[in-house]
Amino acid sequence: MPFVKERHDVPAGFFEVEAAGLRWLSVPGGPPVVQPLEVSAGRLVLPQVDSAPPTPAAAEDFGRRLAVMHDAGARHFGVPPDGWHGDGYIGTADLPHAQEPVGSWGEFYATYRLRPFLRTAYDRGTIGERELAVFDRVCERVAADPGEEPGRIHGDLWSGNVLWSSAGVHLIDPAAHGGHRETDLAMLALFGLPHLDRVLRAYDEAHPLADGWRDRVSLHQVHPLLVHVVLFGSSYVGQAVAAARRYA
Repeated sequence: MPFVKERHDVPAGFFEVEAAGLRWLSVPGGPPVVQPLEVSAGRLVLPQVDSAPPTPAAAEDFGRRLAVMHDAGARHFGVPPDGWHGDGYIGTADLPHAQEPVGSWGEFYATYRLRPFLRTAYDRGTIGERELAVFDRVCERVAADPGEEPGRIHGDLWSGNVLWSSAGVHLIDPAAHGGHRETDLAMLALFGLPHLDRVLRAYDEAHPLADGWRDRVSLHQVHPLLVHVVLFGSSYVGQAVAAARRYA
């Protein structure tokens, strides 16, 4: 039986950009990515993935394959998946894409991943001046970070979008774009993933991570935490501020 996602209250392109992301992330040697069987406004049909318990071997295989997917690359930071030319979504929140190249990863992250969500949270009164000042310091500091070459990232790689099956890990529900590969790894750590240490070790063996990557985990987690602030309210503000303070 296929898995059907159907909602008629979603904004234009909601399922279409998800389908484009699923196709874009499917690369030879990468992790299996669930491929759309049918897509239209308000409806996305996907194959069903049978579940299996997470294992260390599957985790290590996933780590190696995730490195391959990231290494497939992207034209520039913030670029949308092939076949899509507008903005996207993360959960039900708008996710800005950069249609033209941005000067650096840090500039992209501050301009397209932090400030839009900060503006929304501030305008709604969810964060105040004191919290905003902490995030502003992060934006100013990170803007000078050149990052690495743009990777082909999932963009919303929390544990709920990692499906364990007898055929290995399958990925679903992306917010795919050209980004920093550490972003996906930080997202895996944010809400916990079984055998994450095995995933990271195998990933680092396949494509060694840059010096200091552990110190940047909290930086990459600021964006998804701000997304949660926008989607779910003030209960995530403390966690978002704490992550920002560790970098700022």
